[in-house]
Amino acid sequence: MLKIALLIPEAAVSAAVTSTRYVFNTVNKFLVGSGKAPFFDIQLVGCKEHVPLQDGITFIKTDIDIDEPIDVDLVIIPPLYGDLKAAIEINKRTTPWIKKQRDKGAEIATLCVGAFLLAETGLLNGKKCSTHWAYYSEFKSTYPKVELVDGAVITEDDGIYSSGGAVSLWNLLIYLVEKYTNREMAIMTAKYFSIDIDRNSQNAFMIFKGQKNHQDKEVKKAQLFIEKNYHKKITVDELASMVAISRRSFERRFKQATDNTVLEYLQRVKVEAAKRSFENSRDNISEVMYDVGYMDTKAFRNIFRKYTGLTPVQYRYKYNRRYTA
Repeated sequence: MLKIALLIPEAAVSAAVTSTRYVFNTVNKFLVGSGKAPFFDIQLVGCKEHVPLQDGITFIKTDIDIDEPIDVDLVIIPPLYGDLKAAIEINKRTTPWIKKQRDKGAEIATLCVGAFLLAETGLLNGKKCSTHWAYYSEFKSTYPKVELVDGAVITEDDGIYSSGGAVSLWNLLIYLVEKYTNREMAIMTAKYFSIDIDRNSQNAFMIFKGQKNHQDKEVKKAQLFIEKNYHKKITVDELASMVAISRRSFERRFKQATDNTVLEYLQRVKVEAAKRSFENSRDNISEVMYDVGYMDTKAFRNIFRKYTGLTPVQYRYKYNRRYTA
């Protein structure tokens, strides 16, 4: 039997806690129904007997205190809600406990922004990790030693598992079911919960808002210019001249401030504008392509797919209910 410790930090997302327990208990019922013994033993572990969850009103009763001895094979960390720095601070007692379980040989899985709590332990340093796409910039700046995998739904590195944003946690739970049981059980569980078992990217859900959480005024000026003039032909030399910086220094500072090259930033702004058109208008692919400043159909398709994981046609069908072929 696999022993799972579902850590219950304060301000945890309640749906993630209940969904995790629900999945593994459901698999146990499937196993019993097929004449086999239940496989997962899941216990709720926390710093209090009754832990307040995301709204501060809902409480969940834990099975064991983190100061009590426990042997586990897998630790699961649910996402935190609200101000992540504040949530991590109130849960700092969990950090040594997580490290202790890892030292004893337990594998660890984080769901969505639960990755922030795990990263606090240092166990993710030098390892690959996924988290919610909306928190990429904050995660990268806070934990620069962690290799954040952009767009990934599931990441596995040396017995540490992490998932992308929101419902991606279901994909990781199904992944763990398959790892510890078999593919057949994973498929049965995915069907029961209506989960797309092989979804491997959250790029189609990402919204690029531009990374402006920095203090470089010249770079911000260039960003705003790009966002207002993305439909025009913009060169790096033009931008560097506009802010009176040498091209080499401008490119270095832009990458440092935004975590994108100038070309990548321009591409992402163009793609974001194209996405909005596909979602809300009936303009054809060529019209949208021209509107965002591309003249080559193949280049536009390749760039669009690079950042969304979908072709322009696939994206339109996914998000524009008014569109018909």
